[in-house]
Amino acid sequence: MQNIRCAQCHKKLAEGRYLELSIKCPRCGAFNHLKAPSLQSDPLSGSLAGASYVNIPNHSLDGR
Repeated sequence: MQNIRCAQCHKKLAEGRYLELSIKCPRCGAFNHLKAPSLQSDPLSGSLAGASYVNIPNHSLDGR
């Protein structure tokens, strides 16, 4: 199993395996979009260490 942590504040959000995951951090409000690397590109890798993280800040649109 893999620990899934917020890329912004590093709070533990979940534990497990995933192919694709979107989760909002309850601590800092950042949206974490995680996608496992393609199994075809690296068939010998058994870990998800190369997963990509994308942070989308949770800003209010009041100032628009």
